[in-house]
Amino acid sequence: MSSKTLIEAPKLPKTLADITQPAYQLQPEDEIGAGIISDCALDNQRADNVSFHKIVFRNVTFADTTLTDAELIDVRFERCDLSNAVLQDAIIHRAAFYDCKMLGIDFTGATLRNVGFYDCIADYATFRFANAKQTMFRECSLYRADFYNAAVQKMYFSRSRIDRAQLTGVKLEGVDLSDCEFDALGAALADLQGCVISREQAFVFAKQFGLVIKE
Repeated sequence: MSSKTLIEAPKLPKTLADITQPAYQLQPEDEIGAGIISDCALDNQRADNVSFHKIVFRNVTFADTTLTDAELIDVRFERCDLSNAVLQDAIIHRAAFYDCKMLGIDFTGATLRNVGFYDCIADYATFRFANAKQTMFRECSLYRADFYNAAVQKMYFSRSRIDRAQLTGVKLEGVDLSDCEFDALGAALADLQGCVISREQAFVFAKQFGLVIKE
């Protein structure tokens, strides 16, 4: 079974009404569900405990918006800009991000279950202390992304750039990085035990940990 099949997709109705409100201001404890929100800006807002259920966001910007303790269940983001958005301590279940710009997004302390990131630019993203299970990064850029002390199970990386990512405190046993691109990673030797890497990547780690490989 491929890793892709282990990521459960958002459960969305076949048809959804357009509920876009271009000038919408998010309010604390808002509950927004069952619809498509497209081609609008939700930038520079702050609202705690917002809930999104069965929503498709399409060409929406959330730049510099703070949604602490948000709940996102059965949600899909398509070509959205979430740069510097703050989703600390969010609960995110069955969510998919497609072709999104996510520079510096902050998922610190978030709970992620069945979350997929596809063709996203998430350089400098923060997943510190997140609890992530069945999470997929496919063809993403995660340059200097920070996963410090994240608790992960069944996390998959496929053809992604993870150069200089911080993985210290992340138990990488069984995680396959063999087709990812990196020149260095922030990780302790103990964190890498059981991690799957390519022969070429073994030389990268050897250099990083000061080992000398005799030809």
